[in-house]
Amino acid sequence: MPDSKLRILILSTPVGALGSGLGGGVELTIANLARELRSRGQTIEIIAPTGSQLGDLSIIQIPGELQLTAQTQAQAAAIIMPGDPVLANMWAKARAIQHDYDLIFNTAFDWLPFYLTPFFDIPIAHFVSMGSQIAAIDTAIERVAIDYPGTIGVCTRTQAETFSFAERCCVVGGSGVDPAVYEYCDRPDNTLAWLGRISPEKALEDAVAAAERTGMKLKIMGKIQDPDYWAKIQHDYPHAPIEYLGFLPTHELQQALRTCKGMLMTPRWIEAFGNVAIEALACGVPVIAYRRGGPAEIITDGKTGFLVEPDSIAGLVTAIDRLDEIDRSDCRHAAETVFSQAAWGSAIENWFYRLAK
Repeated sequence: MPDSKLRILILSTPVGALGSGLGGGVELTIANLARELRSRGQTIEIIAPTGSQLGDLSIIQIPGELQLTAQTQAQAAAIIMPGDPVLANMWAKARAIQHDYDLIFNTAFDWLPFYLTPFFDIPIAHFVSMGSQIAAIDTAIERVAIDYPGTIGVCTRTQAETFSFAERCCVVGGSGVDPAVYEYCDRPDNTLAWLGRISPEKALEDAVAAAERTGMKLKIMGKIQDPDYWAKIQHDYPHAPIEYLGFLPTHELQQALRTCKGMLMTPRWIEAFGNVAIEALACGVPVIAYRRGGPAEIITDGKTGFLVEPDSIAGLVTAIDRLDEIDRSDCRHAAETVFSQAAWGSAIENWFYRLAK
């Protein structure tokens, strides 16, 4: 590892203020990485939409209209920006102050940062946090991957393979957790958990249906991104044993999560990673997930949870019945080693040094 320290400028997602929950797992990714790199002596500054809060982390607040999320758009969608786009404003600020830094870390899954890459003088490490969503964005990413080798980082190999340029992607992992923040629990209640943005691609209804069949209470935690979708679930499953706890800060989230017997992950799409999975493991909570996307690379089937046939509610129910087979200490151990904040910080730091040399 080089002796010199880096000055790193992190560009946040433009779909919501940090701390709002609108940015999904990217918010946890930025917070954990910034704190880990700062603890290693690196200089960290973050540019994010106005209203962003991440504790004691330094944030340059940028006004403007939020961007549409990629997962709500069709593959053939055109690139659309609002009249006063926070995304463009953030990148204009970054270009103005770029020479105060050694490297920019981009977490925005949008066309503009990739288009702007040739107009910057310092290296940009692009962290691509989703699989293929919109053809125009895929094309922009591929051009950067070709012209600036090694600058496209992805969470998992499964995610990379959704792109035609998979071999040009660097698999750097999706995130890491600080185990000290999450309390281990080896005596759970007879409850289940589901964490995430409440929107159709997350298929919360499958978890609700499984909870109804088993009679086990399901704690639901996360931002309601699509109120109509949430209302439909409540209408369709009026007798399901569910409890909505809201979007919780990490301390409150882990207190509610740690006592659960298991956590369900039910995405309809290919998740790039799955931050909620490693948060559950850190609490000692086994994860039951569809065998698709990032969770299939996080969970060790039969040891830290179960992988079931995608979209199979019956498969979820069968796995729930087997939760007692899991040694919860194995879940915690995975979070303390493979998926720790320190391990991921080392992987990202090594990537940054390669690009900044």
